[in-house]
Amino acid sequence: MRRRSGGAVWLNTVAVVVATAAMLTCAMCRNPVRHLVGGKQRWKPNFNYTNWSLKQTFYVGDWLYFVYDKHMFNVLEVNETSYGNCTDQGFIFNITRGAGRDVFELTQPKPYYFLASGGYCYNGMKVAVNVVEFVQAPQPSPAITSGGYVVTGINQLIMLLMVVTVWAIFG
Repeated sequence: MRRRSGGAVWLNTVAVVVATAAMLTCAMCRNPVRHLVGGKQRWKPNFNYTNWSLKQTFYVGDWLYFVYDKHMFNVLEVNETSYGNCTDQGFIFNITRGAGRDVFELTQPKPYYFLASGGYCYNGMKVAVNVVEFVQAPQPSPAITSGGYVVTGINQLIMLLMVVTVWAIFG
């Protein structure tokens, strides 16, 4: 019977552990979404951004993507009062970078408020988004059967890792 060298066993074991960790990580993660503000209408006057934002779900880590005419409009993050009054006095952050294609990362679970200055807010160029934490659906608890536990979800991956590791060492 031919035995594998110690180096090959170690390399195979490491590869299996890394691949399994990647599968577990990907099974539990969510990729951020880039929301095009206003959809096909983009960032312009006379559009109902409230209706647009209510049809979206914004999670921490997602991005807002503002596309607009850079010669006419801008995007400012403001507080709730400034948003309600359509004023840019004391804005929080100027998102505008001059390209007319600007992104803003939603880093906290809270409401965010944005508007265009120069009176355009009064023509509807304002949007509020409520950002929430992404909550992973809980893994089901193992069900007890007549002789033990049913192997489900993450337990299957752990068992697969164990079987492959044993195969790599003794196979």
